[in-house]
Amino acid sequence: MLKYTSMPVWRRIRRRLEFLYQEQAEQCLERFEMLVGRYGVGFNHYPPFKYRDQSDSILITYGDMVRDGEAAPLETLENFLSDRLRGAVSTVHLLPFFPFSSDDGFSVIDYRSVDPALGKWKHIDRFNENFSLMFDLVLNHVSRGSDWFKAYTRGIAPERKYFLETDPSLDLSRTVRPRSGPLLSEVRTRSGVRHLWTTFSDDQLDLDFSNPDVLFEFLDILLFYIAHGARIIRLDAIAYLWKRPGTSCIHLDETHEVVKLMRDLVELIGVDVSLLTETNVPHAENIRYFGNGDEAHMVYQFPLPPLLLHALVTGDSRHLTQWAVNLEPPPEGCSFLNFTASHDGIGVRPLEGLVSPEEMQSLLDHVRAAGGQISFKRNADGSESPYELNITYFDALGTPARPDERLQIERFLCSQTVMLALQGIPAVYFNSLFGGRNWTEGMQQTGRARTLNRKKWTQQEIAGMLDNPDGVPARIFRRCRSLLLLRAKHPAFHPAGMQTALDLGKEVFLIVRTAPDKSESVVSISNFTAETVTRNPATIIPRLKKAKEWHDLISGKNRKTAAGIELRPYETCWIRIA
Repeated sequence: MLKYTSMPVWRRIRRRLEFLYQEQAEQCLERFEMLVGRYGVGFNHYPPFKYRDQSDSILITYGDMVRDGEAAPLETLENFLSDRLRGAVSTVHLLPFFPFSSDDGFSVIDYRSVDPALGKWKHIDRFNENFSLMFDLVLNHVSRGSDWFKAYTRGIAPERKYFLETDPSLDLSRTVRPRSGPLLSEVRTRSGVRHLWTTFSDDQLDLDFSNPDVLFEFLDILLFYIAHGARIIRLDAIAYLWKRPGTSCIHLDETHEVVKLMRDLVELIGVDVSLLTETNVPHAENIRYFGNGDEAHMVYQFPLPPLLLHALVTGDSRHLTQWAVNLEPPPEGCSFLNFTASHDGIGVRPLEGLVSPEEMQSLLDHVRAAGGQISFKRNADGSESPYELNITYFDALGTPARPDERLQIERFLCSQTVMLALQGIPAVYFNSLFGGRNWTEGMQQTGRARTLNRKKWTQQEIAGMLDNPDGVPARIFRRCRSLLLLRAKHPAFHPAGMQTALDLGKEVFLIVRTAPDKSESVVSISNFTAETVTRNPATIIPRLKKAKEWHDLISGKNRKTAAGIELRPYETCWIRIA
């Protein structure tokens, strides 16, 4: 009888291990207890994750986004962020910084090492002085260059059972996946030719989580990351984790149970760590990863980037407003992660059921005209359908037929301001900080569409852009930084604060945010058109009728007129109600 199994969290862990591994559950429970003790953490029951406050925000970046001669890129990046963004962002999401063989870091060779081209663990640890850290746990697949795969091909235990061998004659047509290449890849081993599952590419070999040895490898890695200061763990491509031929092999019950088990582990060790699931799928599927408030602490708000893009490109906010009106708040203790851009493309699967096929096609045409690319996924019937838009968010908000730099800047800033106002925790991609443009040259070099949004910089290039006060990058950077700092001061933007979306016509988008203790509310109202519009939010927000002034937090001015608020093209006002 194990010493701690009477604790509620241990009873949950036992149930989960029994569901996943049946007769091996008791042995797994013993391993679980030894694993927890290995990192010197206790067994104190930790209460559910609690939000910090409205000052929480995340910066998404590669470790070598800024380079400077011979210095370690991680050191250069940390210096840049500490100088320019300390206080404006609270958390740095360091995209995979491990040795890798492809996919810009997401084909990991060694999960416990820092890529020597980026620096060392001491450089990672230094970030903790000014920021919280977010790491990726790339657990669906591993690189062909890994020691695990080399051991597998030689038949060495335990790795010889780490990978998912599959009979190619099986009917796998129901399998859902985000790529159009072959699902199985041929591999030569000492025991002969084998066919391994490769959801993403033939360099990214899927791991077999029906083998508990694989699970415990990743639980150990999870604790290793926490020991190095990770306070948010992003579960990459988690939806595809567990496979069962004859099913869709996405969102299986076992996958959800693994996420819940990881949450139990986080709760058990008594450290303020939250889990974020990366599942670029329609909303109803995505929010299943909240479970009953016992699974992921955060999920990405995947419909937001394409819906916001569609609304600003068309000047019609109706779909965005309808989505926001119907959006249910996350379970207590959970949060959405809001974003417009990331290292990946803008996923369009979350638009399914929200816009018409004709509107979707129009958006695809717009992105192509703006210099972007469209990536496709393979469907069960062998057809292909759009999966993501590959383009920078700044260029996606341009108007190729009638370029207007001033309006493009304001339109882009409108997108960022709306994102920052929404309920949840905001995340900003490094290149969005200054309106990064499509890196066409990089895409031509790599042959990968995602490279369009993955340009990296020298310190001299960044300094030249940001120190030119009249240039587009500096203007955008100043405004973004100012908005982040402003948001952090107002409890109405607390992640757990209430959100109400209201319809004031297709030209505008309006939400009301209220602090958890109801000490203040903020009305965020945005003009989504290239024309000046006037709206009176007091017609639908009774509390505004009583206020003598409508103080706009962004401009610092009183915006109340006899007719309401006059909004310039793509302008947003944050009206505070005390």
